[in-house]
Amino acid sequence: MGRGTGMKSWQQRERIVQTAARIMAEEGVKDYFSAKQKAADRLGVSRNSPNLPRNAEIEAALAAYQRLFRADTQPLQLRRMREIACEAMHFFRSFHPRLVGPVLSGLADGHSEITLHLFAESLELVALHLADAGIPHHLEERRFRVGVREPRPFPMLRFLVDGTPIAAVVFDVAAIRQAPVSPTTGRPMERASLARVQDLLSTAIAV
Repeated sequence: MGRGTGMKSWQQRERIVQTAARIMAEEGVKDYFSAKQKAADRLGVSRNSPNLPRNAEIEAALAAYQRLFRADTQPLQLRRMREIACEAMHFFRSFHPRLVGPVLSGLADGHSEITLHLFAESLELVALHLADAGIPHHLEERRFRVGVREPRPFPMLRFLVDGTPIAAVVFDVAAIRQAPVSPTTGRPMERASLARVQDLLSTAIAV
């Protein structure tokens, strides 16, 4: 590969990174793969191009975009979502809740949802807990890869708190010892307990 070809490939990759990050920030696309595909289409690049970036590259570009263009709104949105996450985690305290995703990483914005991992002997116990509190909810599924296994579906309960969407994925009790694989890093997903989320709130700069 010549120097000019290599530079062209790098420039194309960087354009895809920036376009995908902007799509996620401005259009509310939550999935890195979908953002990459949309960016490739808009730039006239093949969806099978070797220049498609890694998810971690888009995540870094999204963080930079928020710092540059959303500095007056995103920190407030993030703080509010972490406050709601704490309320929800306290409500689910008997299911050992863990916060995951953009609300934990700090990339959450007005398009994001709060994602919790719960650990219970059955899905019915969690659903009954919501029903007893009079909280409307509905059941969906989300696929995760745990260890070296193929991705498989896990039940997920969706509901709203003060208009903010919450997705509570229900795992069996033993799964608290092994986090699913992150689609961004390929490593075990970062999870945070209620105490840690409270620490994040207490150490954040008040705005």
